[in-house]
Amino acid sequence: MSNTFTQIHLQCVFAVKYRDAVIGKSWEERLHKYIIAILNNNGHKLLAINSMPDHLHLFFGMRPHQSLSDLMRLVKGDSSEWINSQKLVKGKFRWQEGYGAFSYSKSHTDAVIKYILNQEEHHRKRSFLEEYTEMLKKFEVEYDEKYIFKAME
Repeated sequence: MSNTFTQIHLQCVFAVKYRDAVIGKSWEERLHKYIIAILNNNGHKLLAINSMPDHLHLFFGMRPHQSLSDLMRLVKGDSSEWINSQKLVKGKFRWQEGYGAFSYSKSHTDAVIKYILNQEEHHRKRSFLEEYTEMLKKFEVEYDEKYIFKAME
């Protein structure tokens, strides 16, 4: 798209199905590289990626040639397929349906990158559910409690 100039910074957060804590330290870096390749192959620019055993944060510069929903379908679908083909978990790996997406101005990128890279320390003080609902409230995103990333009851 000639003459199209954008600056779109998005943080996407998505959880493992039933928030199972199955993303292993031994292979999370390979998962991150796989997801980065998906972003790069689709023309987007990674700013930060990090995961905890039950969820993942992805911060990137998004190009406008693709919809966010199409990109997230590729990221989540292809990475699930890769995890399963590599037999990295017992049983079948799946991401939970949906994701959170939050936009940031250029002036906030350093703080968001620092926040994402320090997830382990951050989660010593706050659970994923607390973190996620806090983000939704901060960004004034309306949500229904029954659709929040929760463990199966």
